[in-house]
Amino acid sequence: MVLAQGLGSSPYSALGIGELYPTGNATNIGMGGIGISNASPFYLNLQNPALLGSRPPYTVFEVGLVGQSKTLSQSIGNETQVQRDFGGNLGYLALAFPANSRWSMSLNLRPYTFVNYNITQANIVQLGQSVAEYNYSGRGGLNKASFATGYRLLKNVFVGAEASFIFGNITNSSDSRVIINQLGVGTQDTRVNRLSRANYSDIVWKLGAAWRPKINDTWTLNLGATYDPSTRVKGSETEIYQQTTLAGLNLGPADTLQNNSTGRTTLPQQMNFGVSIERANRLLVGVDVGFQQWGKYRTINDQLGDLVDGMTVATGLEYTPKPTSNKYADLITYRAGFQYNKLPYQVKGTQINDINGSLGLSLPVGAYYVNHVTLSLVVGQRGVLSTSQIREQYVRIALGFSLTDRWFRKPVID
Repeated sequence: MVLAQGLGSSPYSALGIGELYPTGNATNIGMGGIGISNASPFYLNLQNPALLGSRPPYTVFEVGLVGQSKTLSQSIGNETQVQRDFGGNLGYLALAFPANSRWSMSLNLRPYTFVNYNITQANIVQLGQSVAEYNYSGRGGLNKASFATGYRLLKNVFVGAEASFIFGNITNSSDSRVIINQLGVGTQDTRVNRLSRANYSDIVWKLGAAWRPKINDTWTLNLGATYDPSTRVKGSETEIYQQTTLAGLNLGPADTLQNNSTGRTTLPQQMNFGVSIERANRLLVGVDVGFQQWGKYRTINDQLGDLVDGMTVATGLEYTPKPTSNKYADLITYRAGFQYNKLPYQVKGTQINDINGSLGLSLPVGAYYVNHVTLSLVVGQRGVLSTSQIREQYVRIALGFSLTDRWFRKPVID
């Protein structure tokens, strides 16, 4: 089972349904995350279901791992507070297989979002005579189990769709106290706790299309688009209020504010567009642009989620020296990319940006060199160093394995 363990602690994951995982596989991650228009006979495309229809009649199985090292910094007064963190998870399990020469299908399981944060604040109260301490924390995330299909409608025109079952839970907790006794002996402070656990389960859809006309005998132009309609996802929420001592002893019975109260959270409409140009599996250069209407996100209780619309611009390239060669060094694939994101998070009226660059390579292995091991590296930063924002500098590593074979072959007797 895929568990949303997260990619390390992030205060921004406290907003909405958490932080989104990369939507592509290790191959896409190494080239700026582009994948709306570009496909390969050796790797799966998890971003545009229409491109399944462009696959050769081979079965592909892929598994990917994602890890991230992160440094969080914030300026408080004249000091800069720094925290270092690391997290990792299974990135995806995916299988694609042909139905016929024009039609392919895929199954995949992958994490969708993660929530992982722990924040402490202190404020002066009662005209400076006392200090109030506030603690906020959250854990969990959502996962996706998907079935996708792609079909070659015309010679160079492809259409596809993906149905995904979203499931998982997110737990958020907060507590506060007025600090009376720093030592924790004698008179005890009273801590006020509030715990909320939300469970989600529903089906969401994605539609895709692609056009891949030949420019000449060598070059191909690729155009692609995907559309995720706005969806109201079913969920339930339990919320508990409790007063305790610092040692955790209950000062009275818990007050259940909600008990499996049902509702629907609104996931926003998303649109992605891609264009790329490629030369016969040797060189590919592309650009993707995405728009996400997170400003229309609503919680299970139908409340606005303090998010704003997001945007992504990515560019990447892929190069294989000589794909028809029998020499191993000529078959290694190299990648590079750049990505700019306007995240759906806003702090004191300023939207948070994420900028990163990536490098990657794929090493062919096995018989006929049709299987690959892919390694991708992403270095980036989100936010800036200030009293209002938290700067996150991260290094993300993705490791992918792609296995290709021809399945369901009819036996032939000479």
